[in-house]
Parts: sequence; structure tokens; C-alpha cells
Amino acid sequence: MTDIGTTVLGYPRIGPDRELKRALERYWAHKIDEAALRETGRELRERTWRDLASAGLDSIPSNTFSYYDQVLDTAELFGALPERFTRLGLSPLDTYFAAARGVQDAPALEMTKWFDTNYHYLVPEVGPDTTFTLAGTKPVDEYREAKALDIETRPVLVGPVTFLLLAKSTTKDFRPLDLLDTLLPRYVDLLRRLHAEGVEWVQLDEPAFAADRTEAELNALIRAYHWLADESERPKILVAGYFGHLGRGLGVLARSPIEAVAVDLVTDGSFVDAVAAEPALRDKEVLAGVVDGRNVWRTDPDRALAHAATLMGVAGKVSVSTSCSLLHVPYDVEREAGLHSRLKGWLAFARQKVDEVVLLGKALRGDDVELSSARQAIADRKAATALADEEVRARIAAMRPEDAVRAPYAERAAAQQAALGLPPLPTTTIGSFPQTTEVRKVRAAHKAGTLDEAAYESAMRTEIERVVRLQEDLGLDVLVHGEPERNDMVQYFAELLTGFATTAYGWVQSYGSRCVRPPILYGDVSRPAPMTVAWARHAQSLTPKPVKGMLTGPVTILAWSFVRDDQPLADTARQVALAVRDEVHDLEAAGIRIIQVDEPALRELLPLRKARHGEYFAWAVSAFRLATSGIADSTQIHTHMCYSEFGEVLPAIDALDADVTSIEAARSKMEVLTDLSAAGFDRGVGPGVYDIHSPRVPDVEEICTLLRTAVTTVPAGRLWVNPDCGLKTRGYAEVESALRNLVAASRAVRKELV
Repeated sequence: MTDIGTTVLGYPRIGPDRELKRALERYWAHKIDEAALRETGRELRERTWRDLASAGLDSIPSNTFSYYDQVLDTAELFGALPERFTRLGLSPLDTYFAAARGVQDAPALEMTKWFDTNYHYLVPEVGPDTTFTLAGTKPVDEYREAKALDIETRPVLVGPVTFLLLAKSTTKDFRPLDLLDTLLPRYVDLLRRLHAEGVEWVQLDEPAFAADRTEAELNALIRAYHWLADESERPKILVAGYFGHLGRGLGVLARSPIEAVAVDLVTDGSFVDAVAAEPALRDKEVLAGVVDGRNVWRTDPDRALAHAATLMGVAGKVSVSTSCSLLHVPYDVEREAGLHSRLKGWLAFARQKVDEVVLLGKALRGDDVELSSARQAIADRKAATALADEEVRARIAAMRPEDAVRAPYAERAAAQQAALGLPPLPTTTIGSFPQTTEVRKVRAAHKAGTLDEAAYESAMRTEIERVVRLQEDLGLDVLVHGEPERNDMVQYFAELLTGFATTAYGWVQSYGSRCVRPPILYGDVSRPAPMTVAWARHAQSLTPKPVKGMLTGPVTILAWSFVRDDQPLADTARQVALAVRDEVHDLEAAGIRIIQVDEPALRELLPLRKARHGEYFAWAVSAFRLATSGIADSTQIHTHMCYSEFGEVLPAIDALDADVTSIEAARSKMEVLTDLSAAGFDRGVGPGVYDIHSPRVPDVEEICTLLRTAVTTVPAGRLWVNPDCGLKTRGYAEVESALRNLVAASRAVRKELV
């Protein structure tokens, strides 16, 4: 039997220069045809396979490429796209994109976070009448494609149990997992086809078992991998469990007839001992995930090898891999000419992590390899004492518990209504407005030094005035300045805070064509000067209506950055919170009466195991309240959250003590409001009524229907009307139409309440 050997569990797919993003958006805009889009995909796949082969990996993954999302790919592969898309009469590719993005008569699938990452997946919809078929050939096609390049690959798929655990039921009281026995035969069909093609190994990902699982769910895992492994005409099976400790799932997989298991030895250090204590691994290959697939710091070779070596003698074979797919990190740090050379020496992006896997694999086999460079980088980072800011640390040490507490909500609400005088069902947006080509050109010219500061500020002020006048014309009650000066809701602040570095090419896929460049938080954080005050003050000077000051919260800044790992996350959160607090106070002093501190990543950072929830909630809530306290009762604090499963964080949402919480609700048809009500949430809430991740424009009656549903759960006096998220990625034509409908719907339902 051939071992897998050194490998990675997946690789970035958007392209080093976001080639796929550009091709997708050109295709959606009807500027290129399907053949051109598919050619871009082919070129990216070939480049990836050749790069991984030349790096010296023993096994190379395939079927990790996607035009939008791997969970959506799985639903399409097994014929599980809802009928509202398949009946549209579109091509297979356009049907796929309709499910991802929606069309006017068919709202998109729900979107939510992929476990505790900033990647978003499309939620499959299944019910008792769902019939699975092997409807696609993508894994086979991509294997053949690589084979034609003389590159042997290992097809990767979402595992059957995780797929069903991530799915949403279309029928009340029906469990998607009850479909396991109808799905597994289709996986068998696929395994047989791959075997017939000559595939030696297939990888099935089961990250759902890094979270707490019931007895029934563990039994489903047992059933699935005995069923699949009992098939005689199949490739050898590698099951990858990542994002943390697999708990009892490890024993289930170890005792199953599969041939290999990949384990994440980075996220939870205690898992090393658990794996080493599992005797049933003695006849299996274990892929020791000792290279971090989610953060950008170089691997400590001695620590990694010690963890991998702990498994020697326990497993039949130990090989080195990444802890998870490298989808979550940028392509290549060597492209970052603008990073300080010392910091750059501490970093490893996807390409460097592949080299680390190869090097560590050789070292584990006993080959004579050079580790001094890696050891020196680790030692140099530990010795960098200048990263500590004693003034910041002293300020945090001096903070008292009462510094993070506001007056009771009822008192604040009365003071805020007296100051703001808003109608029932007040209308607003989440913050950003569409960023036109002209706006981006101005920012790029300013950054390149071809546009001076005065001309840049003039252009931004002109754009802000245009956005304010538009909102007045639309009839919105609470306005925003539109954020034309911001490239990204985290990067913008990282560029103005100490302790952060930003990249030029460090793009990471968030969903579909949406990419972000997470900053690198490497040292203590402080705010040298106000960051948003001038823009907010200018917008407020243009209108008598209240304008929201727009900030990103401390938890989200951490979640959407590559964060230092040399101190507890809670300590770093307090530093960021103190910087945000300074900005909140300066906005209030400038006359801004509503300040929104967004925390869309509150659910994202929630540990997958419930035993760690309490510790996380304590520091996350504390950081937000530190950032938003010390201001007048009449100053209204908003926060915003989007595209997550909120049930597990409802106590934390309540504990944040924000005056108004806006939250994604359009795709889920207001489901979250029932949970909020049941949890006793009694502050202002703005459930999204316009799905901004879809190009479709909701009509007035659709929004009225959502609002009528909302007012049955939330009193009108506490209900706000807003889109699901910021409007940055949308075009003005659809935004103006949707917002006019939003305002009209709000006014119509107001009249119904009289």
C-alpha cells in the first residue's frame, strides 16, 4: 500500500492576483462567456498542481478548486439543489450561481460561517423528499485534468456526515442527518467511479467533529465510514478532521476500516496526547497537522517535530501535513516587498507552509535537513521586546470594572429618544455604500502618491456629500457617510493603529468572489490619532438628520486579522478595545449622536467546544463594553452582526448591552427574532430585510411581509429597518431601488400600526 506522505489538506483557489474573482465578476456582468471563465479556472488549477508538485509534496489534493463554495459544489454533485433553481431553465453553471447569489424569482441559499473561520459557505436545503443522485462529475474531471499533466492527485470532498450536519431542513422537526442512508450510496457510486479512474486515495473532510456532537451524530459517523470502507471497489480513504480536538470522533475513525486520518495538532495542543493515547491507530496512517493552516506565523520546527514524533510507534505511519486547508491564508509572502524585512522573516503564507511541510516531513523521516533558518526566525521573534508598549499596558492595568458599564437600558432609551426623535420603524443602512470605480481610482492614486492630500480629501468629501444627499432623497431616517475612504472594515483601521502591518497581495477568499486582506497584528496596539472623526463630522454638517459614526469592534478586528500568538487573545482584545474606546469618545465630542461598533465576527470566534464558551464570552463581551462605555446616556450605540448561526451567542449579544443590534435575517425570513425574543432580548433590533449578497431587488410587498413578521415578535418601538449588511459590493442602480422599497415598506407598516 502506498502511503500518502507529506501533503496539504487544501490550497487557495482565488488566484495569486485574484484572477478567479475578476473572471467571475466579468462573467456575471456578461463581459465574458462560460468558456472564458472555465479557462481561467483550468489555468488556476494547473498552476496550483504544478506548484505543489515542484515543491516536493508526496501527495497533492485535487477538487479543492471551486467557482464559489465547496459545500455548494457538494450539493450540486449529489443533485441536491432546490427546485426553485433547477426549474429556471438555466445552464448548469448559471443554476449553480443562482443558488449562490439568487435571482429575482429565486432567493439564494442561506450563507453562514464555515465553523470558526471567516470563510462563508452556502447552506444546503434538504427535506424528507430530497432524493440524492450522482448528478455531477467534477471530482472525476479534475482528477483526469491533473492526470493529463502527469500529476497524480487525491480528490477532496466534504464528508457525508459533515455535509448533512451543515444542511438546513426544509421541514419542521426533520433532521437532515436522517438522510444519511440515502446519501451514502451516492458516495459509494462516486468512490467506484474514482476507483475505475485509477484514484488511489480520496480525502473526505469531517470538520464537524471538532465541535460537540451527540451520540446519534457519532453513531452516524460510525455508520458512514463502515459503509463506505466496506465497499471493495474504492480508493483508500483519508478522513480529515480539523479546526480542533476531535473528541470521541477520533476513536470512531480510528476503529473504522478507513486507511488514514488527518488530525489538527495546532488548534488545541491537548489533542496531541489524545491522539498518542489512541491504540486503534496502529494500522493507520496519521497525518500530523503541525503546520498551521489558519495563521501566518512560521512554524516552530522543534515543537512541530516533537508533536509529530509523539505519534511515532502509535500509528502505523506518521506523515506531516497542514492543520487544515491553506484556503485561509494568502498565497506567497515573498511577494510582499513592502513588509519590514524582520517581520517578513517571521511569516509563512501558503507557499512557504508547503515548504515547511516538505522540510518537516523529511526531518521526521530522519533525513539530514537544514532547520537553522526556521529556528533563528522563531528565536528572533521571541527576542523582539520592542513590540511591547508599556503605556498601553499601564492604561489597561488602570481600567476599573465600572469603566465598562453604562446606565440601565431603559434610562438610555428615554434619553436617546428625547435627543433623536425618531419615528417607529426607523430606517437606516449598515454603513458602506457602493464603491464605484471612480472612488477606487481616487484611493489608488492617493496611495500611489499621484494625488495629493488636499485633492484626495476634496474628492472624498464630494463623494460623502453625494451619498448624504442620496439618502435624504430616499427618505432614510438615520444616515451614514458611506465609507468611500475605506478599503476594508478592518484593514482601514489597521493602517491607522500601531502594532499592525498590512499586505499588498495577502488576499484570502471570504466567499464567492469576495476577498479580504487580513492585516497582521504583531505587536501592542494603540491609536496615535483620530481615525474617522473628520469624515463623520463632515457628513453630519451636511444634514439635520443624525449620521452614524462607523467603527469596527475589537472582536471583529481580531477575527479578521492574523493575530499574534505570543500572548492570550483576551489581552490583545483589550488593547484593541481601548483604541476603539478612544475613537468612540472623540466621535461623541464631535457631535455624533449615534455610533455603530460592528461585531459581525462575534459568533465566528466562538470556540467549537462548549466547555470553552464561558471563557470566550467573558473576554469578548468585556472588550466590546470597554470600547463602548464612558459616554452619555443620550449617545446611542449600535452594533451589527451578519451571516452566522446566532443561537449559541444570544447570551453574549444581550450582554454586549448595545442600544440597537442589526442582524442578518432576510435569507432566513426573520428566524433569528424568535430566538432573540425567547432569550429575553429587550433592546433595539434591526433584522435585515434586504439581502445585499444577492443582485435581486426585493419589492415593497416582500419587505412589508418581513416587517409584519418582525412586529409580531419585536415591539415596533424597538424595531429598526435596514439591509442585512453594508452595500459596498453592490451597484447603485439596484441599491437605490432596494432602499426606496425599504423606506416605502417601513412607512406602509408604520401606518398599519396606528
